[in-house]
Amino acid sequence: MIEKLISYSLRNRVMVLIIAAGLFGWGVYSVQTNKIDAIPDLSENQVIIFTEWMGRSPQIIEDQVTYPLVTNLQGLPEVKYVRASSMFGMSFIYVIFEDDTDIYWARQRVLERLSSVDELLPEGVSPTLGPDGTGVGHILWYTLDAPGLDLGEQRAIQDWYVKFALQNVPGVSEIASFGGQVKQYEISLDPNKLSYYQLSVPEVIAAVRANNNEAGGRKFEMSDIGYIIKTSGYIESMEDIALIPVAIQGAVPVRVQDVGSVQLSGESRLGIFDLNGEGEVVGGIVVMRYGENADEVIENVKEKMEEVALGLPKGVEFNIVYDRSGLINESIDSVKKTLIEEMIVASIIVIIFLFHWRSAFIILIQLPLSIAIGFILLNAFDISSNIMSLTGIALSIGVIVDDAIVMVENAYRRLAEVSPNEELRIKNEE
Repeated sequence: MIEKLISYSLRNRVMVLIIAAGLFGWGVYSVQTNKIDAIPDLSENQVIIFTEWMGRSPQIIEDQVTYPLVTNLQGLPEVKYVRASSMFGMSFIYVIFEDDTDIYWARQRVLERLSSVDELLPEGVSPTLGPDGTGVGHILWYTLDAPGLDLGEQRAIQDWYVKFALQNVPGVSEIASFGGQVKQYEISLDPNKLSYYQLSVPEVIAAVRANNNEAGGRKFEMSDIGYIIKTSGYIESMEDIALIPVAIQGAVPVRVQDVGSVQLSGESRLGIFDLNGEGEVVGGIVVMRYGENADEVIENVKEKMEEVALGLPKGVEFNIVYDRSGLINESIDSVKKTLIEEMIVASIIVIIFLFHWRSAFIILIQLPLSIAIGFILLNAFDISSNIMSLTGIALSIGVIVDDAIVMVENAYRRLAEVSPNEELRIKNEE
């Protein structure tokens, strides 16, 4: 079989060259379109369900949230197993699917099952799906260099401007904010005053919620002009909260300021984010969507950052503290360098031992063609160019060179041993 293939190739050299050129062109296209990353994604095909019920102990979370959700998620198609973790105020459930399951089909199946669990959970508890990213999806970390702004102002810029802008970049699953203070209004109630006015904490909470609202009226016409009536009741300052009436006693309203005090504070934090020991900072983590090209997404995020920077307050700048594209570029450069070095060394060795430039030229053609075909197979099996795959290609270059030298030297020797009459006969047969 091999002898027939070799004989056919020798008799149809033009066709072989055309096929080789076509494979090389296809390989070049595959190199340009192949997904590039530094770290191979070996994580499981999973969907994460996050449920928050603040103030509850892990045991209550386990009994009233985690257990009902886990039992309800059992039996989904193509599910390998379901894992769960309960902690103070939070529940995490990991639904592990088969490796060949489409991740978005899996998320849809989980959402369908979650739509029927409301009656199983406590009032006000709503499970949500985690981002459609993987464990190696953290491709870029950045902080805000904002001298003169406090941590609350920096966090507000991050949450209400930067985050929304960067989430629109194609391939980005989530922008996770970290650091700083999340501003909030805090009402400190005095138990003695509540007892004096015979009020409870739930009554104060209900009054504040009811007065932080906007209600619509109706449309009416007068003098051929249409008017729309609405009421604007959103809270805009601490004074608005302080003046909210909680109850009326003896025709006199009891306001929030009569039973407590209102102040501006931040949410409770479990830690801080410090940069290089120079102090606390505010920033975000760019999480890549499942199956995207990491190098392309990072490049798009950086371009978007330049656009977003134009709208930042004066003196505020982006500071990139982790960028995976550096490792990606180093991996690619390493393979390029190895390929060039192998081609040069192999050509020099063949020329020195054979003194035949055509043999050296054959090896120079074989190396890039073999690598191009390798990238065709990477795309066919949806494998990204990462440290593992590129290292394998770099190691295989040595094997390809060894085979090429042995085969070329053997063919050259065989041709050199052919007598003139035999050579004439071969040419006549061709």
